[in-house]
Amino acid sequence: MMRALTVSLAFGLLSACATPPVLEPAAAPTGNYILDPTHASVTWSLSHAGLSNYTARFDDISGVLDFDSAAPQNSTVDIRIDPKSVSTGLPKFDEELAASGNYFDANTFPEIRFVSTGIKLTGEAMGLITGDLTLKGVTKPVTLDVTFNGAGKSFGNPGKTLGFSASTKFLRSDFNMGHLVSFGIGDEVALRIETEFNEAQ
Repeated sequence: MMRALTVSLAFGLLSACATPPVLEPAAAPTGNYILDPTHASVTWSLSHAGLSNYTARFDDISGVLDFDSAAPQNSTVDIRIDPKSVSTGLPKFDEELAASGNYFDANTFPEIRFVSTGIKLTGEAMGLITGDLTLKGVTKPVTLDVTFNGAGKSFGNPGKTLGFSASTKFLRSDFNMGHLVSFGIGDEVALRIETEFNEAQ
């Protein structure tokens, strides 16, 4: 009986830490938010000789969001990624991707960065975020197709948490990363982002 009561109380406390998200952007407080790296992922994929879509990720992601709930199109976002955190599941290959001049050349270019320059709303909880992507010393505009997943309460965070999903595609050769394109390794990179931002305290 005592164990059942303890389990019930613990479950109640955990449930109180999180609430179902509210899907309207206007329900989220206007202000500054910080990316939660424990609830964020950036994955990328490209064609491997037409046989499969090779997929990897980055593990070290940070960023800030200045959110305007009354006019979400006025919000801004700044995301930074450490290219040395590239993760394929093969440590030796990770080292090559990170350090080689054919790939990220992270010792020379230690940061991948996306800074928004404009937002166009395409629906109540959807939009296109245009921004400057800096990769391997080259800066070019890209557009993210973004969905606002909702505002809610996340475990361990005293304020609101906002959740987003985003995707985009670009040519890696535009960023001086065209190695092996002529041998059938895809030029077009598909990027997928899942992230939560915690209200700054």
